[in-house]
Order: sequence, then C-alpha cells, then structure tokens
Amino acid sequence: MYKFTRSATSTVILALVIAFVCADAAYASRWAKQVTIHRDEWGVPHIDGPTDASVVFGVAYAQCEDYFWQVEDTYMQCIGRYAEVMGESGLRSDMVHRLFGITELAKANYRELPRDVTVLCDAYAAGYNYYLKTHPEVEPRLIDHFEPYYVIAYDKYMMLQRLLGRAHAPQGRIRTLLEAEMDAAIGSNAWAIHGSRTATGNPMLFVNPHQPWFGTGQFTEMHIRSKQGWNFSGSTFPGGPFPTMGHNEYLGWTHTVNEPDVGDVYRETFDHPSDPMKYKYDGGYRDAESWKDSIVVRSDDVVETRTYTFRKTHHGPIMAKEDDTHYLAVKVAKFEEGSRILQSRAMTKATNFDEWYAAMGQLRLQMFNTVYADVDKNIFYIYNGAVPRRDTAFDWTKPVDGSDPRTEWKGIHPITELPQALNPPSGFVQNCNQSPFTTTDDGNPSKMDFPHYMTEDTDDDKRRAKMSRHLLRNARHITFADWQELCYDTTLYWPMTELPRYAFHFERLQESNPELAAKVAPYFNHLTQWDYKSSATSTQATLCVGWYEELYGRGYPVETLKPEFVDDPAKRFEALITAANKLEETFGTWKVAYGDAHRLQRHHNYSNYNQIPFSDDLPSLPQVGVRGPLGVAFTVYHTPSTDEHKNRYAGVGASFMAAYEFGRNRVNAMSYLHFGQSGDPDSPHYFDQAALLSQKKFKPAWFYWDEVLAHTEEKYHPGQRK
Repeated sequence: MYKFTRSATSTVILALVIAFVCADAAYASRWAKQVTIHRDEWGVPHIDGPTDASVVFGVAYAQCEDYFWQVEDTYMQCIGRYAEVMGESGLRSDMVHRLFGITELAKANYRELPRDVTVLCDAYAAGYNYYLKTHPEVEPRLIDHFEPYYVIAYDKYMMLQRLLGRAHAPQGRIRTLLEAEMDAAIGSNAWAIHGSRTATGNPMLFVNPHQPWFGTGQFTEMHIRSKQGWNFSGSTFPGGPFPTMGHNEYLGWTHTVNEPDVGDVYRETFDHPSDPMKYKYDGGYRDAESWKDSIVVRSDDVVETRTYTFRKTHHGPIMAKEDDTHYLAVKVAKFEEGSRILQSRAMTKATNFDEWYAAMGQLRLQMFNTVYADVDKNIFYIYNGAVPRRDTAFDWTKPVDGSDPRTEWKGIHPITELPQALNPPSGFVQNCNQSPFTTTDDGNPSKMDFPHYMTEDTDDDKRRAKMSRHLLRNARHITFADWQELCYDTTLYWPMTELPRYAFHFERLQESNPELAAKVAPYFNHLTQWDYKSSATSTQATLCVGWYEELYGRGYPVETLKPEFVDDPAKRFEALITAANKLEETFGTWKVAYGDAHRLQRHHNYSNYNQIPFSDDLPSLPQVGVRGPLGVAFTVYHTPSTDEHKNRYAGVGASFMAAYEFGRNRVNAMSYLHFGQSGDPDSPHYFDQAALLSQKKFKPAWFYWDEVLAHTEEKYHPGQRK
C-alpha cells in the first residue's frame, strides 16, 4: 500500500486539475470546429452540429456572445456565490443554496447521470470557457472557469424558489412593493386551437410566457440542429443548455405557472431533555443532521467569510424557527433526483404525442401547466406536477406535525392521474394561470376526480382565462394570419363586462346623487364611447386602468374589489374621479393616450427590476399591452409613475411570444423576443424587436434549413466570428 505525503497529494491533485483542463481544451477545440452558428436577420442563432454535445457547446458560446453578463449573473446564483459579488443582497440566495445542498447534489447527480447527459454538461462548460479564451477583453466578475456540474446546479436552483413557494415554505427578506408585484405577476397565457376551427384544418399554438424582461427569468431564443435527432426551435433562459419550450418538425408546447402542491412544511419538535439535536417522531426521537458551511460576502472592496450552521431532519432542511422547541422543515418533491435535462431532451426529440407524453411522464419538471399541439391534429392540456400522494385527513396548505408518521408521503401521482384534456369537443384549450377545470367550454377535467390537495388553484378563474375562452370560442375558420392577430388582442374583459353594469348604476346615481353624477359624467361618458380595446391612441384605456387600480389595487392578481367599494357603487364612481385627477396631476390632462404613458425602454446589466433607472429623458417606444387582472390576451405589466419618471415602463409580461401552425408537411412559426436577441447596447439586435411589440407584430422564426440559409447574415464557427 502506498502512503502519500502532503506534497505528493498536492502534486496528484494538481495533475488531475491540469489533466481536466487539457481534456476540456481538447474537447473545446474539436467542438468548435464541428459546430456552425448561423445568425439570421434578427440575430437569432441557428446552431448546427454533428452531435448533441457539439450543439450544446455552440449554445453556450452563442449565449455568451449575446449576453455574457446575464449568463454569468445567473450562474453566480446557481453555484451559491452571489453574495461574493453582490454583497448582502445576494446573501439569502446563497443561504438557500447551502441549506438545500445544491453543490453536493449537483456533483452527485453529475456522477450518477448517463454519459450521454453529462457530456452535454461538459459541452456547455467547454463552450463558456472557450468564449472566455477567445474573448480576452471580457472580464468575468467571478466565474473565470466553468465546471460541468454547474449545469446541474442551474437545473436545480432555477426551479427551487418557485417550488418553495408551492411548498408553502417560510419567506425570507421583505421585498419592495415593486419587486413583490413584478414577482407575483410572473405567469403566462397558453392557447391551442384544433384544426376544426382553422381555415387549413391545422392545429395552432400560442406561446406566451409572462416572465421578467430583466434578470435571470428573461428569455433568449435559439434553434438547435444535430445529426443525433435534434431539430428544435424556441426559448430558454440564458444559461440553459438548450431551448425547452417551442417546437420541432412534429409538435410543440408551452408552459404557464400553476399551483400544484409539490412540497410540504413539517413542524418538527425538538424537546428532548438532554440532546438538542433529537426531534420527535412516532412516539420516540430521531437524530437531526447539523453541518456548517461558509459564504463569502462582499462589502464594497472588502470580502469576508461567514460561517453558518444548518440543520435538517429526514423530511428536509430547517428553514424557520417558530419557538424554542418547534422548527419548520421543508420537503420538495423530486428535488434531489437526477436532472430535468433527461426529460427536456426527450421532449424536444419526440416525434409524436405518445413519445412526448412518455417524456412528460418522468415528472422531473415538478410543476407548470402545459399546452401542446402537433401535426397529427392533436391539441392537449395537462396540469403538470410532481404531486405526492398524501393522507387527505390533513390540511397540507399549513405546516403538518412532523412527528406523525401519517404525514409521510405515499409516492408520487403518475402523470395519468393529473388533470388533463386531449382534443376536447369544444376544439380549444387554454390556460392563463387559472384552474385546470376551466380549460375549455366542453371537455374539462372534473375537480371531483382529483384529491383536494392536488390543485391549490381549483376555484381560481382569472379574467385572462375568461377573455381567452371568449376569443377562442368565437374563433372559426381562422387563418394563420388571424391567429397572430388574435395573439395580440387588446380587448379588456373587465370594462367589456362591467361598464354595461356601471351604466345602470350611473343612471341610478343621477337620481340619488345628481351632484356626484355631474362630476363623474365627463369621465364615465368618455369610457362608454369606447370599444374596450387598448391602443396607442386610446385615452379610455389609460383612464380605465387608472380606475381599475383605484378599485382593485396594483398588485397581483387583484381581481377582487377592495372592501370599501363592495357595497357602495357611489364610492366606486368617486374612485373614477380620483383616477382622473391623478392622471391630470401627473400628465397635465386626464385624457392621456395609452401609448404616451406606457413605454418600452431597455437598460442592460440589471438583475433587479427595482433598481433599473428608467427615465422619461431617454428614448423609448409606445406599448399597448395591459396588466393581466383586467383580462387581456396581450399582457404586459409596467412600473407605476414615480417622482423619477411619470411614464410607466414595461418589465414583465409578453416576454417571448410565438405563434405556430402545425401542418402535416410544414410547421409555420412566427415569434418575438422582448427587446431583442443581444444584451449589448452597441448591437443592432439590442432593441430591434421592441418595434415589433410596439406595432403588435411577429417576425419569422425560420426553421427549415433552406429558410435558415436564405436568411443567414453571419455564418461562423465559435472563435472565428469576424
């Protein structure tokens, strides 16, 4: 047996590191020669290579070209080193990262996953590192060398915060009002219409996620093609190894946020008389696990290392203390198991519904409604979620007694037990973050068939969903051009349904309080002379949104009247006067064109929407999307007017939009990406797509290779772009 000295051990470690770096460089050199990036007229990369790994190498390289700052910013969070650069504002992110052991899990999963998956992680790492090697002028803030397991850490971290919300986990720091509003507004609209309602007989799909336009949740667009079966076009977040929402030549899908109960909070009791690490369970005690970990935190130009103690039970990590003997542990379904890459890759390569459904059945994507269409004329909706089987005697929306064995999960519901609808008689499906039981007009799943804990949004039917059903049930013999126009529809459900009722109340107000009626008449009469649509020139839309915010508030979903207005119609009319007065105070008139007040303006290298320095003195474009609670297809959320700027600036909503038509021999695709493909202010593709949104237009999303070649403006191998 050999015994290594400290010096010998160091030498071995150094040799292994050098060997890894050399292997990484060798792979990078080979992949760089194999993969070709075609940039189209909008700067969208179409990445072509012989293997899946070569394509992922190109994905990483192209993403770094487009927006290196954001790719690195995302990964600083995913590897738990955000506070090292951002200081105190990044500390909670790193704390959660340590608490759930993401680094250790990612490394373990990387070792356990099949080689055809880990090679994709290797390829992404190599693409990032090759970009830095070929761009010495780029100075990373932290990550000057990328490790393959980071991709698995990304996979876990990017889902964790949303999963914790679905698990009712204790909240951390108090967010600003704007942060809370914008975070809550993250949702989506998704539609699919059957060929029985289209002029061509082809199904059509509308992809419309409502993600932030700044920070980790913003989208990037790309098209990937390999000789190993990949040909997929769509979107992902910067840092994603390949697009995970979009279409191939056979099928496509989109997601919206839902509320499946995919995790739980356990109240653990630590009351042992002599051992503080023992907690109650099933009439006895179990030992909790405790460990220390360090986090580097920056303060100006100084960094300090802080050491924290963490604890977990067999249910999961402790996230909060209730009192001296009670602590809250959180358990999240399928968090520690493998990687979503397995499922996502299988979905993108599926050639028919059965293959795609089998991939979805892995349930590695623990939540999200999914709407689907394909060339075989299928449309489909599923309330996706990795939902544990539970004892229905407990209220799982609240912490349950961790000492009671009856609270243990009994496996995971398979995909066949989730709410879903395939080719409903009504000829359409839609989801706008509402109940799965209001998906369509005829053919909905029945809530009587599912346990009450499965869907926490059972009775939530948002106005966006009501408007979507209204538009889709009236869509008949539509063309693909009609479909694109419908995707940008700005009809507002709230005024469409409520203003006729208010007309009745106004007549009564004229009799009961003529003085108030006279004051409100100019504003109310102005609203009645309207088609309920937002447009750049509509002054009614601006007034309507202002009135709505007085009655319901600015947050999300804010679809219930404030208590003071419920039984007082006169007070609601007073709120209309208040809204008009606020507009006049801010803009100098209460008749403000919607496009004058609601604007598009881009700022780069900001991860926090609350910190973006929007300015009325800088260039901007008009925008006509409206806040979701009023019930609209074209959904966009804006900042409020502030002391720094009177205009309202878009920041969440129609982030990546796409319209697809699935013909037997051809898929037609149009798309739009918020602002543009590049994060570089000097790029022609930094703000070029903002004009599309301003004009309610899509651009071609070229997919077939003859089209790609015809519209290629740049063609190059990584490291050889001129």
